[in-house]
Amino acid sequence: MKDKLIENIQKECPGLFIEDYYLNEMGQNNDVLVVNDSLVFRFPKFKSGIIQLKREAEILKYISSTVSVSIPNPIYDSLHEPEPGKVFTGYKKIEGEPLWRKSLLEIKDKAKVRGLAAQLVAFLAEIHSIPGEKASQELNLEVNHPQEEMFELYEKIQQKLFPFMNGDAREKVSESFMVFLKGEALSNVKVTLIHGDFGASNILWNSDSGELSGIIDFGGSGVGDPAYDFAGILASYGEEIFNMCIDLYPGGKKIADRVKFYKSTFALQEALHGVENNDAQAFENGIKGYR
Repeated sequence: MKDKLIENIQKECPGLFIEDYYLNEMGQNNDVLVVNDSLVFRFPKFKSGIIQLKREAEILKYISSTVSVSIPNPIYDSLHEPEPGKVFTGYKKIEGEPLWRKSLLEIKDKAKVRGLAAQLVAFLAEIHSIPGEKASQELNLEVNHPQEEMFELYEKIQQKLFPFMNGDAREKVSESFMVFLKGEALSNVKVTLIHGDFGASNILWNSDSGELSGIIDFGGSGVGDPAYDFAGILASYGEEIFNMCIDLYPGGKKIADRVKFYKSTFALQEALHGVENNDAQAFENGIKGYR
């Protein structure tokens, strides 16, 4: 497969000399090819991802002067043929390793941990400083209130996942969604631009310096609830780091309940992705706790 992807890159970028390349297997929605150990090319695996990739390129350009940490800057692209395997963007590789939970928990210097938490919050504060209405108008992004999004998610879960879930699981999921949708947590939500997939695999750092080196994969970016990005922190790093971050974020305590609900939907969203994109592994990973 990777040879075919290389052929498509060479066809669209004839001036690019390719010496070596390898496939990064981590991407769920994209095939990620690293070329000459200096360039990263992302190919959407599904047709829905093609729309996301085009939107992502526009968002990256839009926020490049707002955020202080390195983000991808697409310098190569092929967006004219709407077919998986042919559509791609390419950018200079951002140095660093994913900030996995294990790596973070192994840091003995608490000041270093707090410093990383502060850097995570600083990035989120920067991207969340862009109001949803402004981002919607200037980037032509759809604005859905979180309540509408979660109601639509619940309907999809009922239709596509309930048949695979045991009775207790269905009852607990229904109760969780109903409490959230009818409760106070969604009152006074101010939507902003969000990253949309702010988890460990997309947060890069330098272990020697203890500094973030970059944030990647803005494929899920759009207008939404800022609390959703903190759900990625909670899912990736656990309660202690999450609490550290939420204490540093302006008004953080007010969004904590929403964060915890969003985090509770992640496995179901993965299972739903598997159903909708014929990805058996994603479906099994997401549904296993609900059978």
